[in-house]
Amino acid sequence: MTIKWVARDPLIMNGEPFCYATRLTVRNVLEMRSHGLTPDRMIAEHPELRDVGIAEAFRFAGEHRERYAEFFESDGSLRGPGFGVEEAKRFPEHLRSLHGIVTERPGGTLAA
Repeated sequence: MTIKWVARDPLIMNGEPFCYATRLTVRNVLEMRSHGLTPDRMIAEHPELRDVGIAEAFRFAGEHRERYAEFFESDGSLRGPGFGVEEAKRFPEHLRSLHGIVTERPGGTLAA
């Protein structure tokens, strides 16, 4: 079975794109990130989230920039902490190199 990590349904969350198996919208995830929450902290506070689901929410936002414009920096990256380079290695290839999903962490290495 293939999981669709971000879904849209007019009967769920008023049609707002949401993360699989959660009551959290893509906007909720972006708000947490822009307020400084790391993906690990998001999962600690919302254990129903999965790291690949968070990355897919970031990817979805990147594909719908006009909808989520307030969460993007002038360089096109998402505001706030993303995944570290090492963390991203466990993601599917399509999530590893997207600008704004993988970010440099304090004391970390090169951002992707």
